[in-house]
Amino acid sequence: MSLSPAYLRTLSARRLAGLIRDGVVTSRSVVDAHIAHAQAVNPTLNAIVEERFEQAREEAERADATTPSGPLHGVPCTIKESFALEGMPWSAGLTRRRQVRATEDAVTVRRLREAGAIPLGVTNVSEACMWLESNNRVYGRSSNPYDPSRIVGGSSGGEGAIVASGASPFGLGSDVGGSIRLPAFFNGVFGHKCSSGLIPNAGQHPAPDDGGQPLLSTGPICRRAEDLALLVDILRGPADECASCREMPFGDPSAVRIDELVVFDVPDDGVTPVHPALRAAQAKVADALRDGGADVRRVRLPALEHGIEIWSAAMSDGNTGKSFSEVLGEGEPIPVARELFRWAFGRSDHTIPALGLAVLEKVADAMPGRVAQMRELGRELREELTELLGDRGVLLYPTYAEPAPKHGMPMLPPTRWAYTALLNAMEVPSTQIPLGLDSRGIPLGLQVAAAHGGDDRTIAVALELERRFGGWVLPRRLRTAS
Repeated sequence: MSLSPAYLRTLSARRLAGLIRDGVVTSRSVVDAHIAHAQAVNPTLNAIVEERFEQAREEAERADATTPSGPLHGVPCTIKESFALEGMPWSAGLTRRRQVRATEDAVTVRRLREAGAIPLGVTNVSEACMWLESNNRVYGRSSNPYDPSRIVGGSSGGEGAIVASGASPFGLGSDVGGSIRLPAFFNGVFGHKCSSGLIPNAGQHPAPDDGGQPLLSTGPICRRAEDLALLVDILRGPADECASCREMPFGDPSAVRIDELVVFDVPDDGVTPVHPALRAAQAKVADALRDGGADVRRVRLPALEHGIEIWSAAMSDGNTGKSFSEVLGEGEPIPVARELFRWAFGRSDHTIPALGLAVLEKVADAMPGRVAQMRELGRELREELTELLGDRGVLLYPTYAEPAPKHGMPMLPPTRWAYTALLNAMEVPSTQIPLGLDSRGIPLGLQVAAAHGGDDRTIAVALELERRFGGWVLPRRLRTAS
């Protein structure tokens, strides 16, 4: 049986590994199919910022010469550039780290490679991984495979774009305020932010203090929902490098019954209007789950109105070491006012979102009373969500206020990522699920959250919604790219 390269580029990592294991295809043919497509689409997308194609081909040949063992044996993937991948750049989009290369793999990268995965390269990020457009002074800007005039999200934006293009079955991302879910949403693929402590975060730059670790989640971005549980299972578990990780159970999503779920449908946060196409898509999801036997309830949670402030208070509690200005300067605070002046003349080494965040950090420091108030409100909301969701509940919630905007537009206003950030502060699992395309061909989707430890439930809903709505759709403009 001969399988075309175009067909191979539509399959899940699980399916590809099975075909390699059964001798239907070789790892080399699968890797070559994805490399050829990456070479065709990446000049437009700027998603892969440094490739290792020759090494990947050599690793594929070695995989074909050995007995398949790991669950990802011979399957290609991509890695967010802020993770250490031995021999590859590790700048996190910071000009002062332009020459830094990783000398060893991050623990999660190592686990993927031990499972048999073959990295094709590293992908673009926002500067210091702290904005929702992947753009920096080291690599430039990434563009959306459905419409290059639109953003890919951040900070795992390169991952979202290359997976959505069909050039990588899955990628490794991280999420401190939406950095897995936003790129997955804008690019029409699946992404999972795990329960805090389930997957180690070690080997990333920049790394939060120990107190900030619960807000950061490492996890997968993939084109097929069946890979979510497989990848979480490979990545999870304590590591010597991760003091905040602990042994946590991870249930089997296939054992979750949709007709036993209580679904809480939250259409918006009360302050940030949601695009009509996204509201309609979420309503269809609620109807589909109701048709499947779930108990669906429309609810409002007033505290959601303060999502950004709750997240900011949690970040301020968790990061008491370096300021963001020091992160931008690799340990030495940058002169923010001077850099803003330099930026106005196109001479700064920093992007305007990064400089803006450095300014806002100083504003927050001047308002300790408000921060304390938001800290308490966040604690109360976490307790409310824990009680509301219990061991059967899931929450339907927008991922962002509109489908992928044009480049630069997330700054107007810069707060519509509150929908994802709040759930980081709650430390709960959340899965971004694609729901087809709007009338312009731009991806739609939503996120599904559960109480801490309920990763299996959110992934089960992703599997169900992929079955009902089709999941990832290959961008039309790329169907004949290679």
